[in-house]
Amino acid sequence: MLSLFRWLTRITTGLVMFALAASILLYWFFSRSIPDYTHNFRVAGISAPVEIVRDNANVPHIFGQSDTDVYFGLGLAHAQDRLWQMLLLRRTAQGRLSELFGQKTVRTDRLLRRLDLYPLAVKSVAAQDAYTTAALQSYASGVNAWLRQVNEGALGRGAPEFWLFEPSIALWQPADSLAIGKLMALSLTDHVQREVLRARISRILSDERLSDILPDTPGQALASLPEYASLFDAPLPSFAHLKNQPHDPMSPVKARGLAGASNAWAATPARSAAGSTLLANDPHMELTAPTIWYLARMELETGGVIGGTFPGSPAVVVGRSDALGWGLTNSYADDQDVFIEKVNPDNPEQVLTPEGWKTLQSRQSIVNINDAEPIRLTLRWSQNGPILEGSQYGLAAITPAGHVASVAWTALSGEDTSIQALLKIMRAQDLDAAISAGEDFVATSQNLTVVDRESAAMKVIGKLPRRAARHQTQGRMPAPGWLAENRWQGTMSYAANPEFRTPDGGIVGNTNNKSIDRPFPLHVSFDWGDTQRVQRWQRLMQTREVHTRESFIEAQLDTVSVTARTLLPLVARDLWFTGEAAVDGTPERQRRRALDLLAEWNGEMNEHLPEPLIYAAWMRALQDRLIRDELGPLTEQFQRPEPIFLERVYRDIDGASAWCDVIQSAPIESCSNLSRLALDDAILWIEERYGPALESLRWGDAHEATHNHTVLGDVGWIAWLVNIRQSTSGGDQTLHRGQTRGSGPDPFQNIHGAGYRGVYDFADPDSSVFIISTGQSGHPLSRHYDDLGELWRRGEYIPMTLNQDLARAGAVGITRLTPAN
Repeated sequence: MLSLFRWLTRITTGLVMFALAASILLYWFFSRSIPDYTHNFRVAGISAPVEIVRDNANVPHIFGQSDTDVYFGLGLAHAQDRLWQMLLLRRTAQGRLSELFGQKTVRTDRLLRRLDLYPLAVKSVAAQDAYTTAALQSYASGVNAWLRQVNEGALGRGAPEFWLFEPSIALWQPADSLAIGKLMALSLTDHVQREVLRARISRILSDERLSDILPDTPGQALASLPEYASLFDAPLPSFAHLKNQPHDPMSPVKARGLAGASNAWAATPARSAAGSTLLANDPHMELTAPTIWYLARMELETGGVIGGTFPGSPAVVVGRSDALGWGLTNSYADDQDVFIEKVNPDNPEQVLTPEGWKTLQSRQSIVNINDAEPIRLTLRWSQNGPILEGSQYGLAAITPAGHVASVAWTALSGEDTSIQALLKIMRAQDLDAAISAGEDFVATSQNLTVVDRESAAMKVIGKLPRRAARHQTQGRMPAPGWLAENRWQGTMSYAANPEFRTPDGGIVGNTNNKSIDRPFPLHVSFDWGDTQRVQRWQRLMQTREVHTRESFIEAQLDTVSVTARTLLPLVARDLWFTGEAAVDGTPERQRRRALDLLAEWNGEMNEHLPEPLIYAAWMRALQDRLIRDELGPLTEQFQRPEPIFLERVYRDIDGASAWCDVIQSAPIESCSNLSRLALDDAILWIEERYGPALESLRWGDAHEATHNHTVLGDVGWIAWLVNIRQSTSGGDQTLHRGQTRGSGPDPFQNIHGAGYRGVYDFADPDSSVFIISTGQSGHPLSRHYDDLGELWRRGEYIPMTLNQDLARAGAVGITRLTPAN
């Protein structure tokens, strides 16, 4: 027995030692790609020495004797920290994900090939001015210099992911940076999804009920649109024809409501306590690990610039210089249209046009798939745009027999100079120059909020389609592509884009709200990104006569939900303080507890409070009960409560209370009954998930920010290493926005929010601050992988200084580049 014990001890010890040795070996392999920031390199491609000073937050400050050398340094810094992310973005734009990931990314590759983003980026290289061309080439040379260092120095293949996937890497090209810009544009627009959804729902609802569930933003009313089916002389498919497709986390196409959102506002000196301008900006995008944002400072010939960049691109997208601060918010301009093309029954390669049958442009493309046979695609384009498959965007459900769907989009241009515009904006020395630079921006349209030391302005940048006044659907639903009145008539002039300068009240800003009310076709959009946050923003701006950096930070982090303050008195008006005494543990008692908590709540979506979870679960259950019998399978398209819809129902606007009656039951249900039943549904769900003690609930337990690794985020124990989770405040409709998932077992997870926050104070520019949601490094074993994330979660910032001495103080490393020749 003793002998057996000894052998078991030896075996166990041996296994432990083997596991320890294997872990050390794996760590050694994977950590080889963590860059040494204190290093000297001799590199080709620069004309003079370059210094990359990494401050104590690992933000690179890049100094060189020419702008091209500085862009070289940025390319190298991006590649040091985010090489895998950059190459994954490039593969996505090229439609080549399946070469690594197999069948699960084929749908994404097929879409990207049909949109033709990468070939259009290649064409766009020739459209750039000389400065931009030189910047792109120098940036690419910097990336490639690091690739050579990885190969020559055996630096762990450049990123740990390359130990799991094909390590061969093509050299970086200027077109790669432009392609990433187009990919970002695709992730920031969802008008195709909105058009398709409106067309589908219009087939089952009256105009009045359609206006409830897909309401126009409050403002000027819109005359009714034609019935979708009446636009075509062929039968439309049944609803059963469309199956929900699984979401690909690597797809740049986001669900409706998850395209880009953002906040930006600025104060003129008249509204600033310190007598100079202020600007706050927090763009909202999908939360990932690492974040898409990368902080950097470049010292250019025009002066220093610092802010948020995208790995793969040489521009400071949002940020400040000594002279200027600029921020971006999604304008929600309607820059996409779906066209239904009639196919020639005698020749499937032709579609009808105003001039008769015309042959589609076409070419062959092969999608190579890991561990499977390649797929051959025939890519086709009509005069309106690329022909897409019925499985993409749900187009099959709204495409009649004998027709195909095409998409027009401003980003589908071979002369896209958006990067040129961004490089001009960041070098501008005054407000006029920055706004003038915006004319080169193509897609996706943004609101540029900009300040110099004396004034503030906001301008819509990006090409806006010019539509005919006789357009059948006004761009709100797919339209027959063979009718001249439905086709785009080019784009509007830049001067026609909305512009707001030196506002009378001294404050200008945008929360993706409706920014202008012009009649079609001079409108910007019918669908806007916000109707709720803007109300809270207006109140916070107007409650102070003058503002400071701290008051702008306070507004940026504000978690009060105007939506909750509006909806709860409506939904619960017949339930407040009307219940009878109930025994502890009964549904009635739980309902009373929930109502008592909500009655004392001020609408603050604080992570430590129970009320936000009760409110959110109630509104979600309520909307599901209201719409499921009318919309059936289309209910899944409304995964988050729609505030205007719920308000219309409970105020009975234009008869909207009809939604409260369950049409498939004999009794006539009241809205009060539905409110009570939905609250019981919500409490039951909460009890099953978090237990019966309502008072001890925490919103932050349900509203965790989920920064998932795009590729490895769902791979067993590796997910624990690469994913980042943070308890967060805020919600769908707060200024401190944390958009919820809306579906699945964790519907309130925070999946979309402000990956970058910046507040710039031009009374003391070096007191400006910024932060990102994870860390600078994309390497999970680096201490800079998530070090900024905890600050971000707590609402803290890091200094945004252009002072060289401050950057060098406490630097984590200085990389020195010298010319090889």
